[in-house]
Amino acid sequence: MNGPLLLSVADLADGAAHTRVLGPDAAPADPLIGIDLGSAPSAPVLSRAVERARSHDRLLVGVHDGTGLPEAARALSAYLDLTLVRSGRPAPRPYVGVEDPRAALRRLGEAASANPRASFVLGGVLRASAALPVAEALDVESFAYSTLLAGPEFTSWLAGRGTVDPPPAADEPVRIVRDGDTLHLTLNRPERRNAYGRLLRDALVDGLAVAESDPSVRRVLLDGAGPVFSAGGDLAEFGTAPDLTTAHLVRTRAGAALPLHRLRDRLTVRVHGRCVGAGVELPPFARTLIADPATTFRLPEVAMGLIPGAGGTVSLPRRIGRWRTLYLALTGVELHAPTALSWGLVDRLA
Repeated sequence: MNGPLLLSVADLADGAAHTRVLGPDAAPADPLIGIDLGSAPSAPVLSRAVERARSHDRLLVGVHDGTGLPEAARALSAYLDLTLVRSGRPAPRPYVGVEDPRAALRRLGEAASANPRASFVLGGVLRASAALPVAEALDVESFAYSTLLAGPEFTSWLAGRGTVDPPPAADEPVRIVRDGDTLHLTLNRPERRNAYGRLLRDALVDGLAVAESDPSVRRVLLDGAGPVFSAGGDLAEFGTAPDLTTAHLVRTRAGAALPLHRLRDRLTVRVHGRCVGAGVELPPFARTLIADPATTFRLPEVAMGLIPGAGGTVSLPRRIGRWRTLYLALTGVELHAPTALSWGLVDRLA
């Protein structure tokens, strides 16, 4: 693969990224396009490029591998979906530092081309929900997630997944301990790597409801038993909802994201091990997020034909910005704790 189309800022200004979006099979054609930020366009060209970037459908990824960031990069990057720069250069929030920006662009293009519908929807959700209140943004995420559940990319992943045994019953999926004015909640299914399945989800929401209903609980501490905080959604439960409307209502009205958000000022989350999917989507709702130095974070959903569905398109952008959230979700790479700290995903390592 030669990689995605790479345009100049002048090309963008002239509308080269605004061609027909859907191909013959109704899949997004060229779902990701690179924008070379190494040039120095005139002010009128830059202004037109910004206007084009503000009204696009495709994923627009800026690339700059020279020395120093030109004014065009700084002015335009806020309106792109992501900007790649070379590692070692100071990289504020719209940027992701990588060893080779053009090689990283090719990898992003491959990921987007492998699941173009999910990638296309992901970009739209991140752009649309950035300025919304949390509850409304969670609805947008869930509407999009339900749409993708019925799509061919998730259907293909589900068919290739194979059989996964359903989780056994559990006596105490979440351990709840009251100690003075602190409520300590521990995800307690280490044999399932604390997978965020129905039993654990419902028990966690019940525990959070205790804190919400009792103002004498001044502090809520959430952590996980076993070698990992949470390995994400239970694979045995993917694709088992009776219908897409019910799946949406369960995610948004019976999930943990909203109560975690409502409790954020009293909430501290401690994570460790591999945090995958919901295991990285839910903790950032807390005011304080503490990670073991060996913790890693990963969003695998796009490779499954989905987008993060436990609140990740809402919680992560409010900590690290929509640009870096897109990078994590589209690539599925592991983010290590020190980088998570420098990005602001976690507050401290301990």
